[in-house]
Amino acid sequence: MRLKVTSVALFILFPIAIGLLVSCQNDAQIEFQRYYSNGSAIYRTHCQNCHGANGEGLQALIPPLNDTAYLKTNGPALACYIENGMKGKIVVSSRNFEGEMPASQLAPVELAGVLTFISNSFGNKSGLIKSEQVEEDLKNCK
Repeated sequence: MRLKVTSVALFILFPIAIGLLVSCQNDAQIEFQRYYSNGSAIYRTHCQNCHGANGEGLQALIPPLNDTAYLKTNGPALACYIENGMKGKIVVSSRNFEGEMPASQLAPVELAGVLTFISNSFGNKSGLIKSEQVEEDLKNCK
């Protein structure tokens, strides 16, 4: 009888204990996941059609988003590019691209989400980009 009670208790308590361990994320991890998951949804809606499901771009027409060097070098300007659109020639991964990307009309928190997603997907690992940073970056758009 005692073995049955112990087995039942373990059967009930073990999944609860595992759930608590897995869900024990700190505030920074939770904030990152919130921005990242929101950014993923925004990317699928606004960006994926041109840049691809895996950020691969479209041959010589649309640049890929998997060039970590380009993203890091142009980090503060990325919010401006998305917010205001782009037109003209750019070089990504040693390849020339010339075309036009339309303005997004996204809120700063949405821009922060999509930038967090892009900057941490497709082989990129740049961490969280908060809406406050995006708001500062947008003040410096040229």
